[in-house]
Amino acid sequence: MSEARKAEIARKTAETDVTVSVDLDGEGRSVVSTGIGFLDHMLELFARHALIDVDIQAKGDLHVDLHHTTEDVGIVLGQAVRQALGERRGIARYATVHLPMDETLSRVAVDVSGRPFLVWRARFPAPKVGDMDTELFREWFQAFAMNAGITLHVECFYGDNSHHIAESCFKGLARALRAAIAIDPREGARVPSTKGSLAG
Repeated sequence: MSEARKAEIARKTAETDVTVSVDLDGEGRSVVSTGIGFLDHMLELFARHALIDVDIQAKGDLHVDLHHTTEDVGIVLGQAVRQALGERRGIARYATVHLPMDETLSRVAVDVSGRPFLVWRARFPAPKVGDMDTELFREWFQAFAMNAGITLHVECFYGDNSHHIAESCFKGLARALRAAIAIDPREGARVPSTKGSLAG
């Protein structure tokens, strides 16, 4: 498909100021600054494994806690992906990935459906990774799925290290999304739905 699948979204509230640009047909380049070191790391590897170029700049009320910034970055990145997908013509739509990370194994399944939903089955043995509360990972995935307009199932089958569990979930999402938004030449310009629309 010849149309550029790019978008830029800016969102400013009393709690955060977030700007995100994406190129869905990029090379996995990333410029990320959220003020949360571990979240930056996860977003950089997300971009690399999804082969989506991203620029994410976020300032938030980190003196309160990390919740608002984490969630709002998920919101704005999701909105940018949704806008860049447009009518979702020609995409593969579905993908499932099993992602190993040392002792950890996670499965991530994606339907780029226009109907947002999250199933989250991941437990973390530690309350924090770096400065980031592990309960915030679900918040980020929820915000991303709802705003990208995707059905997303994330399940960690087993794992002992919270860093590895988080990384397997983010990399799993990246790899599944990469496959699901890939252009299928057999689809042509059709929307991959018998309804003829994936607008939600």
